[in-house]
Amino acid sequence: IGYYFEGGKIVDDKNELTSVYGQYAPDTKDTEFLFDVEMTNEKFVLRTDTLFYNTDTHVADITGYTTIVSDSSVVYTDKGWYDTQADRAVLYNRSIVVSKDNQKLTGDKIFYNLATCFGEVFGNMVLVDSAKCSTISGGYGYYNEVTGSTFATKRALAMEYSKQDTLFLHGDTIRSYLLEDSSRVMCAHPKVRFYRVDVQGLCDSMTFVERDSMLWMHRHPILWNEEKQVSGNVIQVHFNDSTVDVAYLPEYGMLAEHVADEFYNQLYGKEMTAYFENQEMRRLEVSGNVQAILLPMENDSTYNKLVNAEGSFLTVDLKEQKMDRLRLWPDVTGKVTPIYLSKKSQYYLKGFQWHDDIRPKDKYDIFDTPKAMDEYINSPESIAPARRIREEGEN
Repeated sequence: IGYYFEGGKIVDDKNELTSVYGQYAPDTKDTEFLFDVEMTNEKFVLRTDTLFYNTDTHVADITGYTTIVSDSSVVYTDKGWYDTQADRAVLYNRSIVVSKDNQKLTGDKIFYNLATCFGEVFGNMVLVDSAKCSTISGGYGYYNEVTGSTFATKRALAMEYSKQDTLFLHGDTIRSYLLEDSSRVMCAHPKVRFYRVDVQGLCDSMTFVERDSMLWMHRHPILWNEEKQVSGNVIQVHFNDSTVDVAYLPEYGMLAEHVADEFYNQLYGKEMTAYFENQEMRRLEVSGNVQAILLPMENDSTYNKLVNAEGSFLTVDLKEQKMDRLRLWPDVTGKVTPIYLSKKSQYYLKGFQWHDDIRPKDKYDIFDTPKAMDEYINSPESIAPARRIREEGEN
């Protein structure tokens, strides 16, 4: 065994290693380095206080706090091994990989390829994008820095916290990738549920396109805002500075608002657009086979009549989350019935369902998929009532 203890260097055909203390066994090709250890080559610089290295296999065993700096990333770890010839590493103990664009990948066990900038994580993966104020996490996942693609599953969670209130979104699988113009697309499916203080929702699959600030919700989506519920076959949501701006239902839409007890304001139409301002719905436009059941509030804040109406077009202006002005035209038909004379069959539109039982209640509730949600999303009969309304209107 050869050794030094007042500073020295060992050089092989791949790496140069310096430290305060070092030793080398020619028969096994094993080396040991202690104190101010630095391994360098043309691809990276490794710094640590304790390192075991084999000059034949070119594998370094990491047993103490270590940083590996390359042109593409910086690795922080205290346990693992690094094959300096293949540029591959296995990292343990919540190691961290920071890419050149400041994406930070953390996990219990990370398989990382420094040459391809690909990291695969087993156990508690967290990928933080500080520039976008977003995080994706899961029990398993990967991140490819070259393509900008991310994958997460096993209690997958995406968080967006550019505003005061954080958006928490869960799906069985969450992935994101970059388009040719470098704008990001994020997809989640199936059993998607999300929660933010001002808006909650669910659907079977969801896509967000950063370039257009558009969120697409497919297969029986539902959105909730305060006491309002919006449902349809497809919901498109436009964001302005991370805040909901417009919600558009191109195929059919049903808006319901809980008023009191078993009474709900209800609106249905073939096409529906809702406009938001300061996180509150301010205007609603409905067209095509419009049907409405409304309970107008009296001056003394009571409800004593039920309005059933039909028309072709409808607009509603809201103020402080309450209906302020309604216009229905042309060829309007309907009737006004005192509540005490009304029948229960007049209370609801065909196809009306109030889904408060599957509404996400908080950021933790998004992981628990109620049985009723599975039945709602997976059963084709769940949209049959709305289809029947549409077909009856067309006939």
